[in-house]
Amino acid sequence: MPAADAGQAFALVVADELVRHGVTDAVLAPGSRSTPLALAFAADERVRLHVRIDERSASFTALGLARATGRVVPVLCTSGTAAAHFHAAVLESDASRVPLMVLTADRPPELRGTGANQTLDQIKLYGAAVRHFAELGVPESRPDAVRYWRSSISAAVAAATGALGAPGPVHLNLALREPLVPTSDAAGFPYPLDGRPEGRPWASAAAAPRPLPDDIVERIAAARTGVVLAGDLPGAADGALVATFAAERGWPLIAEPHSNARRGPAAVVGTDALLRDQAFVAEHVPDLVVVCGRLGLSRAVLGWVATTTSDVVVIDPYGAWWDPTRSAAAVVAADLTSLAHTSGRASDSWHDSWVQAGVAVATAIDKALDEDERLTEPRLARDLAAGLPDGALLTVASSMPIRDLDLTMRPREGLRILANRGVSGIDGFVSTAVGAALGHAAADGGPAWALAGDLSLLHDINGLLADPAPDLTLVVVNNDGGGIFSMLPQAGAELPAFERIFGTPHGVDLAKVVTGYGRNHQLLTRVEELQEALRTQPKGLRVLEVRTDRSDNAELHHRLTAVGAEAVATRQTLR
Repeated sequence: MPAADAGQAFALVVADELVRHGVTDAVLAPGSRSTPLALAFAADERVRLHVRIDERSASFTALGLARATGRVVPVLCTSGTAAAHFHAAVLESDASRVPLMVLTADRPPELRGTGANQTLDQIKLYGAAVRHFAELGVPESRPDAVRYWRSSISAAVAAATGALGAPGPVHLNLALREPLVPTSDAAGFPYPLDGRPEGRPWASAAAAPRPLPDDIVERIAAARTGVVLAGDLPGAADGALVATFAAERGWPLIAEPHSNARRGPAAVVGTDALLRDQAFVAEHVPDLVVVCGRLGLSRAVLGWVATTTSDVVVIDPYGAWWDPTRSAAAVVAADLTSLAHTSGRASDSWHDSWVQAGVAVATAIDKALDEDERLTEPRLARDLAAGLPDGALLTVASSMPIRDLDLTMRPREGLRILANRGVSGIDGFVSTAVGAALGHAAADGGPAWALAGDLSLLHDINGLLADPAPDLTLVVVNNDGGGIFSMLPQAGAELPAFERIFGTPHGVDLAKVVTGYGRNHQLLTRVEELQEALRTQPKGLRVLEVRTDRSDNAELHHRLTAVGAEAVATRQTLR
C-alpha cells in the first residue's frame, strides 16, 4: 500500500528497517505528536507492541525487554515532558550497557522557541548518556529520503548493539508536522519504500575480535594463585565464561548474583565474612586478581580490592575504566571469550581453602536462618534462589533484596538473575521486571519471578498496568519503609528525625493497592506458603506480600554477620 504522505512513509520505513535489524518488540507511551510511528508499529504484525500510559514505566519496560533478550527495543513517546520521563531508564541503560532505542517525537523547527504548546528543547536531551544522537529532520518527499531514513536507523542500531563500541542507549529525535494522521486529499509519497532485497538491513556493522594482549595471557599463566571477581555482566553467557575460566585455573570466584557467574566448582560463598577476617586475608594473598564486570555491591569485596597488595587486572570488552577503588594495575579491552585461551592452574589446596571456608560460613548462616520459621528477608532471598526451577528468571531490586541474595545464595546452574545495578536506582523496577518477563517468555524460558521491597513497588506502581501482562510472580517485602537505612550509619547515629526522613513509613495497605490495579495479591506468613507458591505459576501477574519488621531485620543481619565471623575465626583456629 503506498504511503499517503511523507510522514507516513517515514514511519513505515522506520518500523520496517528496525524489524530488518532483528527488533521484535516496541514500547509506546501514547501521545499525539508520535501518531505516525505509533500507527506504523501497531500495524506491523512482526512487532509486539506494548502500550504504557506512564512514560517512565514505558522506558523501563523497554529496558527490561532489552536486558532479557539482548535485542534493541525502541520506546516511543510524544513531545515535551514525556521525553524527560525516559531519562532514568536511559541512565541505567548507559551504565548497564543495555541496547535501548529512545524515539522522541518533536515539534517541527518552525514551532520551536516560539512558546508553542508542549515544546521543549529535546536536542541532545540525554547528554553524554547516549551512544548516538540524531535529529532526523521533518520527513520530506525527496528521491533520497528512504535511503537516508534506513541508513539512519542502521547507524542507530549499530551504536545501540555495540557493533562499533560499547552497547547502550541511543536517541533519535523525530520532528513531525501535521497532519499526523493520513488524509484522503494527501498528494501521496511518490517514491518506493523498499529496503534491501531478502529482508536484509540497509547497513550492518560488526566489531573485530578483541583478544587478550600477550602480556596479560603471560601474567595469568605465571600466576600461581589468583582470585576472579565477577560484577555486573551483560548476559548469562558472559557469567558462564567467567565461571569456566575460574574453574579451569583453579582460582576462587567471587561473583555478584546478577553476574550470573555464581556457578561451578570455583564459586565462593560467604565472602563478606571471609574478607573481613584479617587472619584469613593475610593467609590468602593471591598473585593476581582478575576483575570481570562492574563491581559495586559488596563493601567487603571493594574494601579488600582497595587494600590488597596483589596486582589487579580489569578485563572489559570495551576497555571501560571500571576501577572504583583505584587499584587496577592494568585495564584491558578484550572479549571475555578470550579467557578460554589462557593457561595455568593453582594448586587444589589454594582453591579448596577458599571454597571450604566459604561453605563453613554459608552453613552457619543457613543454620541461623533455619532456626526461625518466620519468612525473614534473608531467608526469603535464599529460598527463592534455591527453590526456583532451572530455566527460571529472577529479577531483583536494588537496595536490600540484591544484598540479601548476595549474602545467602549458594552457587547454582539454571537460574538467570537480572538487576538494575548500573546506577542502582529503585525507580522503574516493576516495569523492568515486567519487560524482562515478557522477553523471557518470548524465548520460551521458564517461570519469571521478581523480588522487591515495598518502596520499589510503590515507586513504580503504574508498572502493574502492563498491556499485555506477563506471567510474573512479584514477591514484595513489606517492612513499611526504607529497610536498608537500618543497616547504615544513619541508624546508629540515633538521629531524632531518623524515622521520618530515612525510615519513611508509608502505612499503605498493599493488598488494596494491588487488587485496585486488577492484580492478584496473596499474603505469605509461613515458609510452607512460599514453598507452595514456588510449585505454582498461575497466568498473569500476581503479587506475594511478605511482611517484616525493620528493627527485627536489622538485628537478624547483625546476628548473621556475627555468625559468619565466628565461623571463619573457628576455622582459622582449627587450621
